[in-house]
Amino acid sequence: MRTFIFLLLGVSLLFQEGLVAQNNPQPIDYSKFVNPFIGTGSVDSLSLSGSNFPGAVAPFGFVQLSPDTQEAPDDPCSGYNYADSTIVGFSHTHLSGTGVADLFDFLFMPFRGDLKWNATKDKNGNGYSSAFSHKNETAHPGYYSVLLDDAKMLAQFTVTEHCGLHQYTSQNNEPFHLMIDLDHSLDKKRAYWSCKILDAQIRVIDNKTIEGYRSITGWANERKVYFTARFSRPFSAQTIKAGNKILSDEAIANGTNLKMALTFEGDNTQPLIVKVGLSSVSYNGARENLKAEITDFDFDRILANAKDKWNKELSSISIEGTDNQKTVFYTSLYHTFIHPNNIADANGDYINSNGEQRNAPNGSNYSTFSLWDTYRAAHPLFTLTQEKRTADFINSMLRQYTDYGYLPIWQLWGKETYCMIGNHAIPIIVDAFNKKIPGIDYNLAYEAIKASSTTSHPNSSFKLLDKYKYIPENLETQSVSIALEGAYNDWCVAQMAKKLGKTADYGYFNTRSEYYKNLFDSRIGFFRAKDDKGNWIEPFSPLKYGGNGGYPFTEGNGWQYLWYVPQDVYSFINMMGGDKKFTQKLDTFFTLKAKSGDVNGNASGFIGQYAHGNEPSHHIAYLYNFTNEPWKAQFYCSKIINELYTNTPSGYSGNEDCGQMSAWYIFSSMGFYPVNPANSVYSFGSPQLPKATINLANGKQFKIIANNTGAANFYIQKIILNGKPYQKNFITHNDIVAGGVIEFFMGKTPNKKMANYEKPPMAAE
Repeated sequence: MRTFIFLLLGVSLLFQEGLVAQNNPQPIDYSKFVNPFIGTGSVDSLSLSGSNFPGAVAPFGFVQLSPDTQEAPDDPCSGYNYADSTIVGFSHTHLSGTGVADLFDFLFMPFRGDLKWNATKDKNGNGYSSAFSHKNETAHPGYYSVLLDDAKMLAQFTVTEHCGLHQYTSQNNEPFHLMIDLDHSLDKKRAYWSCKILDAQIRVIDNKTIEGYRSITGWANERKVYFTARFSRPFSAQTIKAGNKILSDEAIANGTNLKMALTFEGDNTQPLIVKVGLSSVSYNGARENLKAEITDFDFDRILANAKDKWNKELSSISIEGTDNQKTVFYTSLYHTFIHPNNIADANGDYINSNGEQRNAPNGSNYSTFSLWDTYRAAHPLFTLTQEKRTADFINSMLRQYTDYGYLPIWQLWGKETYCMIGNHAIPIIVDAFNKKIPGIDYNLAYEAIKASSTTSHPNSSFKLLDKYKYIPENLETQSVSIALEGAYNDWCVAQMAKKLGKTADYGYFNTRSEYYKNLFDSRIGFFRAKDDKGNWIEPFSPLKYGGNGGYPFTEGNGWQYLWYVPQDVYSFINMMGGDKKFTQKLDTFFTLKAKSGDVNGNASGFIGQYAHGNEPSHHIAYLYNFTNEPWKAQFYCSKIINELYTNTPSGYSGNEDCGQMSAWYIFSSMGFYPVNPANSVYSFGSPQLPKATINLANGKQFKIIANNTGAANFYIQKIILNGKPYQKNFITHNDIVAGGVIEFFMGKTPNKKMANYEKPPMAAE
């Protein structure tokens, strides 16, 4: 009997353990689906796609510890090109997917033999760079490793938010040197945003600790960065090169071209571990960041923590699909969560836009705002996946307004670069206001967007707009693009003013938001430039491209900017002559092939004149939802997803742009996209994933199910929302955050009845 009781107890315990296991399933390792090499270049040429880096970074972290394959990086802007076969070293700060290079702070590189002060090898093979092979290279979120063939060492890296952790494992017991290069930077010879080391210092604290700083100008003007590095075992000697001087016995040096080589003898069969703390504030900030985040030399523990942090962030959306779909999706989510970066120290100290030390009480002050790109999809995605950080991002932008008088345009390292056009912090703030994101002072926010819409600054000439009711190209270049993007921003300000009861402001900005119509030439059906006398500027070709000045269109042509009226689509359809003519023009846009002479470096990923490799095109396929042929949105969205995103180093069709290219994919693969990024409405495309679940900040889930997905099944046959038939070509933000299930049924032929479905509204909820 006693035996029987024990057996019953055993069965009961096993049953209870089973219930516990069932109720507490093992967490999903989302990080295993991330391939950081997507977007790092081309396998067999020097042409690039993505400009991403493969190195270690924490979510939105200050440190990006990654290899540089060029001594003076410029293009690719990330410093790493998959087509290269040489690594010059590992620097601690990088930009992901930008069109301009910068950062590359504090390069570390192990090497053997005599001291070598130049990275690139000369004709005799002298240089501290090393050959490597991709077969001996590994990367996943929070981790990077590579075998350095010349140094015969395995280099491994992981990170915390403010610190990098190096581990160098030698294949033999021979002495080696570790280069610390404070002169490594982007190309100092380029003509624009020229780079120069203004001041630097490196010093030995003891035989296990060194520190340094440098003040540098480049794309971000006159920024300062500090580091402290501590070693798991002592170095036996140090040599400093200051300009042309070799200092063998000095423990400190100042200058504008500093390098230090540390020598490690003794038992080099044991790994050398180096922990490096960074700060944009002070030496003490670097020390305190290291003290707060890496207390020992346990590489595996820090790596495990980094992996856990990434899995927490990546779990914001759970999907089902093929391994390839999961890899492209989670790599896209990973890339979207690299920028913006928290530039505040662990205690909240940061340097503001005016160079003054301040403190963020919650420890977060973000920068690297690629707003011309990311306002379109990345920031709307953050409202679903990063609600708290959305408030932190906006509060960081508001600090620039408080210090500077207007919101960021393209802010890097807390410095305004004035790169690109428009004032696209405005739609980000208005989007958060419409979605009721908590933690933001919206009275201050409105004050900021109004000031940013009335205080003229580079590429935003409001006085010209008020005087002429358009922007004359002979007085302000890029005039058509500035006018169109400015009209959208004015619409955003007007909508917030209306909701806040600011009637006069609403009238002013709403009227100004319609000035874009003054640049529409109804005779030819395109927006085009005028001079200050009101004359159309000749000659005009909708196929000719502009860059970033000297032409009416910014990084695009007349065809691509024709469709930039996301706030007023139905008025624009009427301007084009009605639904049929609008749709016919869209059809031409997607089928008119570009001529080689008409394309510049900002254009790639072509489907007709649609150029997915740059942002002005990103919303255009979804405009079919505003017509009587919404199934064409489904066709072209599926085509873009399946042809222009791949699990390869050249997996993007253009610069990834701090998460925007990735955010387009994340939204579109789930089946919807914010054509107007500030009105809380998402238009339908072609869902590609069998199932996706958005895990919302309010604890609810929104599930997207796509039945009968497949290569040819890109047309929506019917839609069910929360168990009821749904006959709209869009879904709202409120629908999503309320939780529930939307179900799509896919097929091979268009459902022409969708012409009668409700079309997306213009006004916000």
